[in-house]
Amino acid sequence: MATHKFTIGQQVQFVPGAAEFHIPGGLYTIVRKLPVEANECQYRVKNVRDGHERILRESRLTPAAAPMAKLHGS
Repeated sequence: MATHKFTIGQQVQFVPGAAEFHIPGGLYTIVRKLPVEANECQYRVKNVRDGHERILRESRLTPAAAPMAKLHGS
């Protein structure tokens, strides 16, 4: 059985594919882990820019780059 690789509160990056042109790409925050469907994990995510929530499959998400301040220990 598939297991979720992202945690609640984690920021992830979404880049829409050709069939997902209506979903804005960019930075999202994981709001909730959803049940596995068709052997793929799903998440309820919130767009950081506009606050809109949607459901996305794990295969469409990548971990967001760490903010620069955290990289330099600030």
